[in-house]
Amino acid sequence: MSPIIPQEGWIVQHLFYTIDHGFWAALTPEEKVERQTIFNSTVQAIRAHPTTQLLTFSMVSPKADLGFMLLTPDLQDANRFEKELGLAFGPDVLTPCYSYLSMTEWTEYSEKEEEASERIARTENLEPGSEAHTKRVAEWKGHMDKYFSDRLYPNMPDWQVMCFYPMSKRRNVGANWYAQDFATRRDLMGGHAKTGRKFAGKIRQLITGSTGLDSHEWGVTLFAHDIFQVKTIVYEMRWDEVTTQFGEFGDFYIGIQLSAEELLQRLQLT
Repeated sequence: MSPIIPQEGWIVQHLFYTIDHGFWAALTPEEKVERQTIFNSTVQAIRAHPTTQLLTFSMVSPKADLGFMLLTPDLQDANRFEKELGLAFGPDVLTPCYSYLSMTEWTEYSEKEEEASERIARTENLEPGSEAHTKRVAEWKGHMDKYFSDRLYPNMPDWQVMCFYPMSKRRNVGANWYAQDFATRRDLMGGHAKTGRKFAGKIRQLITGSTGLDSHEWGVTLFAHDIFQVKTIVYEMRWDEVTTQFGEFGDFYIGIQLSAEELLQRLQLT
């Protein structure tokens, strides 16, 4: 089929399943081994597909047993891989309990080049157009190019703890995010980002857009080595005005990132 490649960014799917352990227990040892082999080969084949990442999680709490995070450029592939993962243990084993569709995206609130140029000239006392000023602007552009690439085409970490939740901005009378002017929204998001920067090295974050794609407007995926850091960053960000006045959240899902072999053991499927 013809590829369906977005103009910008990758397709992102969060897929969560429960396991029918009664059905699994009724299988013969040979059938279990066959299904384990199919699962492993399915995961390996998806991971070997060009520009595709598949992360596997043992989910914490009975909300879900098994979780996947899939990133790939082509909507056709995203759809195909999703169907394959749902049947990776054969029929009747996995039951979908939650899913979320989004896309990697760039933020409109980032500093523009002309703004950066003016800020560098003002704060560093450099004459606009001078060699030193031009060098500093070039350094800024290099940093922003990497940031742009990391947002649209991220390389996901192997950190153990994963937290996913969807969120939207309110559109209530008196608290309508979309009724605020751009400068106000940008200032509010700047404060939000400042809080997030306090967790550099402790939290890796990916914000994906889902307006028109799923039930909320963004999906937030956090990675950490310590679940305490997840709890802390979410708590501290609740005090930012952008959250207190305009934030709405869906359910939170916590997973532990494991290899396919470790995952089978954790899910008690070996």
